[in-house]
Amino acid sequence: MAIFKVAGTLAPAAPFSFDLALRFIERFNNLAAAQSVTTPASRPVLYKALGVYGRTVVARVQSTGQVEQPTLDYALFAPEPIDADLAAAAVDGFAFYLSLSDELRRFYAAGRADPIFAPLLETLYGYHQVKFTTPFESACWAVISQRNQWVTVQRMQRALAETFGGRLTVDGLELVAFPEPELLAVVPPAELARVIGHKPKGACLSAVAHAFAGADQRFLRTAPYAEVDAWLRGIRCLGPWSAGFVLMRGLGRMEGLPPGDRHIEAAVAECYGPTPLNALARRYAPYQGYWAHYLLVAQSA
Repeated sequence: MAIFKVAGTLAPAAPFSFDLALRFIERFNNLAAAQSVTTPASRPVLYKALGVYGRTVVARVQSTGQVEQPTLDYALFAPEPIDADLAAAAVDGFAFYLSLSDELRRFYAAGRADPIFAPLLETLYGYHQVKFTTPFESACWAVISQRNQWVTVQRMQRALAETFGGRLTVDGLELVAFPEPELLAVVPPAELARVIGHKPKGACLSAVAHAFAGADQRFLRTAPYAEVDAWLRGIRCLGPWSAGFVLMRGLGRMEGLPPGDRHIEAAVAECYGPTPLNALARRYAPYQGYWAHYLLVAQSA
């Protein structure tokens, strides 16, 4: 099969640490088949599969800069010619996944004024949140993870990708893209339930797919936080925590926190002791999501 390729360079918002992003990916690989990290000649390379306009694209990304002057070289691979629209959407997809445009300097200024948080900040200097590939994927994860163990959630998410996602082999690596919502929206709920082995969640995934298939991505990324939160809560099976999770981990909306998130609460308690979460988080507005995410990453290091 012929493979087509286009290449280019991106300049992430500084500071940006590609090494810390890769470290996060290797530790929290929620869908291992979708990405791979290799280290030829001591220069790490990220391979990432994306579903774009019903097609599968693999991005190969490598750092060619420094933390304070970051640059990334990328190549896109697809089994059909890559036109300008497909290339732009794929670049936007992996740039969004790596949060390349996130400006962190004001967040860092707040963190350095916090004597408890400041040392942790230095260990993660330049780390931009690695999100789920798409907000839809994070919403599926939120649905599947309710009352399930981590291993079960991974199995279900992997089953969705391997059954409905596109595959592409690049440099000897077979990668599987998580399916786009339009693909799952046409699958009967009973079939989704059969694939993941859970009847109620099959209906929930179908509802999520239908909602995201018609979603305005610009609205999700840029509309007021409360409006996007309300839209998400209007989807069957997405409650307050799920909506907050998608906002933070799927959309990179760091203005708020998922309510009642026990992992965040535990990370805050370990770092700060018995201090009210909301009072601490308010110090970091509008970056409280980044503050909480750094705490979680540091706790698991």
